Amino acid sequence: MTIGIFGKTITSQYKHSIQTIFSWFTERSIDIQIHKEFALFIQAELNIDTSGFNTFRGHADLSPDMDFMISIGGDGTFLAAVSMVRDNNIPIVGFNSGRLGFLADIAQNEIESALEKLVNKQYQVKERTLLQLDCPCEMFDDFPFALNEATFHKMDTSSMITIHTSINGKYMNSYWADGIIIATPTGSTAYSMSAGGPVVTPDSANFIITPIAPHNLTVRPMIVPDDVELTLEVEGRGENFLTSLDSKSEISNFNTQMIVKKAPFKTKVIQLYDHDFYSTLRNKLLWGLDKRN
Repeated sequence: MTIGIFGKTITSQYKHSIQTIFSWFTERSIDIQIHKEFALFIQAELNIDTSGFNTFRGHADLSPDMDFMISIGGDGTFLAAVSMVRDNNIPIVGFNSGRLGFLADIAQNEIESALEKLVNKQYQVKERTLLQLDCPCEMFDDFPFALNEATFHKMDTSSMITIHTSINGKYMNSYWADGIIIATPTGSTAYSMSAGGPVVTPDSANFIITPIAPHNLTVRPMIVPDDVELTLEVEGRGENFLTSLDSKSEISNFNTQMIVKKAPFKTKVIQLYDHDFYSTLRNKLLWGLDKRN
């Protein structure tokens, strides 16, 4: 069995958990491959020896027989792990060393029991839809995909921008707002929810169009099938706007045509049998804590 470990930065409070993970796999002669930069970080900052483990730098270095990858951090780290795995069909599981953690939903007090379940395959592999951004400017290098959302946002003035939006070539609306979010079901509990968008179950075959602070009071978030092609053209008073895919952002020129559509591959996410989307909502959003319930 081969396990990948990906992370960015973690605090010293998670040092014991990291040592637990390494020891647990080593004692069972399970091969560990660690992201090179993460290995250097925990060795320098947490004084944990990683010299005996194999490392990888990018998706091209991933072992083809890797059983799954552990993402250690918050949801942002999990999203970075997605861009590392790409279309290699390696399932990802998130160990939460951050705060909220919808994607990284395994808490510190669950680590040992979770490792046991992972090795014994007591889990389901869920496929999550990604979206793809097409534009003539060839942004985001060779990975113009997002698991959570694509966002188009004003940046260099206080004035709102206008986003002319069409669905499958048919004009739908011009959003006069601070920006617009195109979210996947996975991303419905991220930026889209903060902007007033609905919570959508991850297995829904939809995209969510959520305007950010729209000037027209009648404009509301809209759910569309994920087999449509969304075309967006942004205009405004400044020179540029900001385009983001998950945690990656680039500056774009006005009047550049952006096309958002479903990606040709999906991300595989590991869900332990005793975890589910509804329990995550209750735990992370504190649903049901009202004493009247």
